[in-house]
Amino acid sequence: MGALAERMGIVPVEVGPDRVVLTMPVEGNTQPFGLLHGGANAVLVETAGSIGAAMHAGPGQMVVGLDISVTHHRAARDGMVTAVAVPLSLGRTVTSYEVKVTDDDGRLLCTGRLTCLIRSAPTP
Repeated sequence: MGALAERMGIVPVEVGPDRVVLTMPVEGNTQPFGLLHGGANAVLVETAGSIGAAMHAGPGQMVVGLDISVTHHRAARDGMVTAVAVPLSLGRTVTSYEVKVTDDDGRLLCTGRLTCLIRSAPTP
């Protein structure tokens, strides 16, 4: 999943092209006022959508982000957050995923959308 996701404590729960579920602790990912950092939400959204896009693309392909949007609905101060990514469009060269981030009580914290370009992976 990458060094940034590991540093942020992001853990995969379910991984596939039609649904990706990840969790992340609020602790360690907060802004100065003790709230979950908006950028942490964005990283979680991009990680979930990118994993789904990579699963859809398959072996020998790589995905790169084209566009991300994140809307914050409410704050979290503690516990875990869960991201669920589902595809909006699965094309041969472009994918889009909607990602909903919820808290431990199932309340919607953030909604995001990630669009990725599918390309042939470079040969080593």
